[in-house]
Amino acid sequence: MRYYLGDKSLLDQKTVAVVGSRKMSAYGKRVVEWLIPQLVVRGYVIVSGMALGVDAWAHNLCLDCGGKTIAVLASGVDVASPKTNEWLYDRIIASGGLIVSEHKNGTQPKPTYFLERNSVIAGLSRAVIVVEGSRRSGTLVTAKCALEQGKEVWAVPGNIFEENSFTPNWLIKNGAIPLVDVNEFILF
Repeated sequence: MRYYLGDKSLLDQKTVAVVGSRKMSAYGKRVVEWLIPQLVVRGYVIVSGMALGVDAWAHNLCLDCGGKTIAVLASGVDVASPKTNEWLYDRIIASGGLIVSEHKNGTQPKPTYFLERNSVIAGLSRAVIVVEGSRRSGTLVTAKCALEQGKEVWAVPGNIFEENSFTPNWLIKNGAIPLVDVNEFILF
């Protein structure tokens, strides 16, 4: 992470990434609503990508619960991305959160920057929790980056007939820790 806006000391706290599909399902929304309050009360700082869907919902609920959050962008830290989440960008900064990026001010998002962003999300987090994601999703990229970096990956099991459940179910099949009880999620 080369550029930032906000409280950089959040990087030294208990960080955990919560990531998932841009096309958040009702199940994914319910999981985030169950998960985030329990993480915040345990003192975790929530890291995500401020994308539509699970990422934005995780940031927003974290702030609703009085927690702190770090948003990793695929643009410059002065460019709210996506533009429709400018309200969330403003809310994160106003709450004492942190916006980070690998790109200088004024940089607009590009497809390759999202891959970098996913790696940074994993790198800033002590663990990654996957809520949901399709077969070809940035969520899977983030989880793979976390595994390559030696981080724990937790995944919420999903319905085997739903495309958004592919990533967490595949991760569990390949060694990720199934997350069915937040009381089991005690990293530090």
